[in-house]
Amino acid sequence: MLQNIAIFLISSVMSFYISAVVLRFLLAGARADFYNPFAQVIVKLTNPPLVKLRRLIPAVGKLDTAAIVLALLLEIVLQFIIMLIGGSTTSLGNNNIFTVLGLAILSLTRTVIWIYIIAIILSVVISWVGNRNSNPIYNLADSLVEPILEPIRRYVPNIAGVDFSYFIALLGLQVVLMVIAAITF
Repeated sequence: MLQNIAIFLISSVMSFYISAVVLRFLLAGARADFYNPFAQVIVKLTNPPLVKLRRLIPAVGKLDTAAIVLALLLEIVLQFIIMLIGGSTTSLGNNNIFTVLGLAILSLTRTVIWIYIIAIILSVVISWVGNRNSNPIYNLADSLVEPILEPIRRYVPNIAGVDFSYFIALLGLQVVLMVIAAITF
């Protein structure tokens, strides 16, 4: 039981931080407003290790490679910690670094997909109930999901004023999650 609690706590804290690093990478890629109060929280959480890591790993074009490397390293460390705490030292011996790297990449991919799913749901709900023009969460979520929705909107027009691109994007992201789940097992 203590192993499960330790794995849960460590996994939750590290997954939260990894998600913050991935979200910072995605927001930078989407050219989101980093003066947004919620974006500032993410910047302040992720800045200390990223500033140091950027000295070693420069950006490639407009791609924040330091954020990708940090998220991947943290995910690899998390996978090893889970294996060690779970008592699977034999599994740790049988799994080479490529297996752990593959698991880390799949986990990061799941994190990216869940960030997009949550951002889409937030955009839809806030557009229904709130004032989206002055809502900082909506502005961030909308700038994050717009690159995904824009290509869908080219092929699926609004029907009677209803934008189905959100629904189609959610379906597509869920299918990708199902494929990843099939690969992991």
